[in-house]
Amino acid sequence: MKKSDFFYHLPEQLIAQHPVEPRDASRMLTLDRRTGAVGHRQFRELGTLLRPGDLLVLNDSRVLPARLLGEREGTGGFVEFLLLRQHGEKRWEIICRPGRKCKPGARFVFGGGKLTAEILEVMDDGNRIVQFFCEGSFYAVLDEIGQMPLPPYITEKLADRERYQTVYAKELGSAAAPTAGLHFTQEMLTALRAKGIGTAYVTLHVGLGTFRPVKEENVLEHRMHSEHFLLPEDTAARIRETKAAGGRVICVGTTSCRTLESAAQRCGETLCACEGETDIFIYPGYQFRMMDGLITNFHLPESTLIMLVSAFAGYWNTMYAYREAVREQYRFFSFGDCMLIL
Repeated sequence: MKKSDFFYHLPEQLIAQHPVEPRDASRMLTLDRRTGAVGHRQFRELGTLLRPGDLLVLNDSRVLPARLLGEREGTGGFVEFLLLRQHGEKRWEIICRPGRKCKPGARFVFGGGKLTAEILEVMDDGNRIVQFFCEGSFYAVLDEIGQMPLPPYITEKLADRERYQTVYAKELGSAAAPTAGLHFTQEMLTALRAKGIGTAYVTLHVGLGTFRPVKEENVLEHRMHSEHFLLPEDTAARIRETKAAGGRVICVGTTSCRTLESAAQRCGETLCACEGETDIFIYPGYQFRMMDGLITNFHLPESTLIMLVSAFAGYWNTMYAYREAVREQYRFFSFGDCMLIL
């Protein structure tokens, strides 16, 4: 299995630079994974394609305003930090640039002195461990002076940073949004529940590794990044009940999928509540244990995410659907349109 097997041509003008308004006005390509049949809908029509007894599993992680712009203490030289993962009280793993300034002992100032930081360690992969200092709550200061870490392919400024959050985002910790959920409105979720379509929540804090390209041509040599996940007992119970009653478990996004499939690997025959780190890599040939349907945005060529979609929908079905999406001029990536695979 080669990385190049998952390449498709995408005209640059199809990369969405801003979200549509309202959220549920986005387009939705439907894909039947048994027949490969493709259809074209709007996302607000989702309820007509689901059945009472189906269960939507959503990732309630909330994106941190994790991009910090500041200067080196004493010299005033520009620096940019991107928070990746918390390691302790006001201690974080970060990416920084320019890296030559970020040596152990170097100190930096952000927000006119509202936040300061000292580099403690340079890790093997080039990331840094940093200790932050501020008065009061670190998260309150971060909310005030931090910026939303938009993906590198989005070059336009986001007017309202809440548009890079799902309407149900709650658990702070992601470096990128679980973007399949951006299409939902609270009104739409209420209407779905009124039709007997359930909702349940998991948490997976999305890391920036989701944007890192696969470098190895042999897909099996790729090493996945690790992300923290939580499957609570009430959600595990809802999934068990849905399966027992013959309903379908439909993951909203690849992050929800990776959470359920990681939990299934740990729990064995009966899905249970669990929490931990996952570096699960799903590619064609994988046997899904929990997921019966998937709502997902369109992903980058040769990415681990298009490989996951191909594992679920079938390789040829997926590549055909992507060609159709390009031909029909769907909007791609984080702020783009989506697919429903059943």
